Amino acid sequence: MTETLETSQAPLKDVVAHTRPLWRTFLAFLAPMMLANVLQSLSGTINSVFLGHMIGVQALAAATQFFPIMFFMMAFVIGLGAGASVLIGQAFGKGDIEKVRTIAGASLALAIVFGFVPAVLGGIFAEPLMIALQTPPDIIHEATAYARIMMISMPIFFVFLLATSILRGVGDAVTPLWTLALSTGVGLLVTPALILGTFGLPQMGVASAAAASLISLFVAMAWLAWHLIRKGNPLAPTPELLKHVKLDPKVLGAVLRLGVPTGFQMVMVATAEIALLGMANGYGSQATAAYGVINQIIAYVQFPAMSIGISASILGAQAIGGGRQHMLWPITRLALLFNILITGTGVVIVYLLSGPIVSMFITDTAVVQLTQHLLHIVLWSMILFGFAVVFSSMMRSSGTVLAPTAFGVLAILLVEIPVAWYLSREIGIDGVWWAYPATFIAMFLMQGGYYTFVWRKRSIRALV
Repeated sequence: MTETLETSQAPLKDVVAHTRPLWRTFLAFLAPMMLANVLQSLSGTINSVFLGHMIGVQALAAATQFFPIMFFMMAFVIGLGAGASVLIGQAFGKGDIEKVRTIAGASLALAIVFGFVPAVLGGIFAEPLMIALQTPPDIIHEATAYARIMMISMPIFFVFLLATSILRGVGDAVTPLWTLALSTGVGLLVTPALILGTFGLPQMGVASAAAASLISLFVAMAWLAWHLIRKGNPLAPTPELLKHVKLDPKVLGAVLRLGVPTGFQMVMVATAEIALLGMANGYGSQATAAYGVINQIIAYVQFPAMSIGISASILGAQAIGGGRQHMLWPITRLALLFNILITGTGVVIVYLLSGPIVSMFITDTAVVQLTQHLLHIVLWSMILFGFAVVFSSMMRSSGTVLAPTAFGVLAILLVEIPVAWYLSREIGIDGVWWAYPATFIAMFLMQGGYYTFVWRKRSIRALV
């Protein structure tokens, strides 16, 4: 690659202009983000293992009751972070640090305010909420304790998620990785200690994982504040940033216009997954077990594709902010190439090692064979999923969010659910899984077509 991406400021370094090959800039941003995604997933998996093995299946089931609530709350923060990171990336590319702090401060203020809503309501109404979710009576007490602590921790959790997102907006993917590593490490030490009651800590049962999560968030955020101040990062919690931590309707209007569609699409994806899980459940417990295992395996294959898309979006936003719109196609082209190389390699590895990988989760031979068969149906389409993510992410970097969101929602409503419903009645459980390739093909064609024939022909200007 001969193209270069000039950034106004170097992340985690003194404010010095620099130029380097585009592929190196992209890879330096992509690698820590991929590691962070894998680490975050592993921490959740290991915590589940602690609960399931050290307490029992009922403990794991009690904690699981909170997951749907957690996802819907995270959808708001992830959407807020997506909108803020685009605007911050454009302001950072322009070299306007005051604007970066204004956007970050307003977004943090909104995250704090919204975080206190579930904290207050959850602290009071955790048990009625668990009852409303039809939590089984034998785990209602444990599920309530877990949910109450998790909801009380929402203000700091929202700030944690948003902080890592906006740091990426200024081109810093390394600090979020170390912050997440510290949070995960503390959680993995404290969770078993609280389960066993060692080191003078109280035994907290199922609530151990929630309490450990809260403790780890405090430790990680304290370290993050210290680290950013020490490095002189423009997003360090200094008086220069803190004076901007206020609800600014004008700034938040722009952030939410970009972020709400992203959050809405996440909710639609979750809804579709629930529908497809219901269809899979109709084929018995073996099909249900296969569904859960395949989704865990596919998540690790999707991480690179999603990380590539986020990286492309941030670099695109910085290029737009710096008036380097000519770099948008080279960034897109490189992202598509990375998707082929990295996501494609993951797909090939899982195909070759599908037997041993599936056997890590399941011991029943018949279920292993079923899971392998269904995994092979969907796995190859992850590459098309990655292409669609790249195109939509690049368009979002300019503030174009409605079209990419609409295409994603249409693919779910008009392709995924109808195809799964029809084919499952025609060819059985295989039909549920063929809905995924059909959906990713549709997303690829719609996102790629709009990018090529509409968006790329537009005059792209900075939003800040």
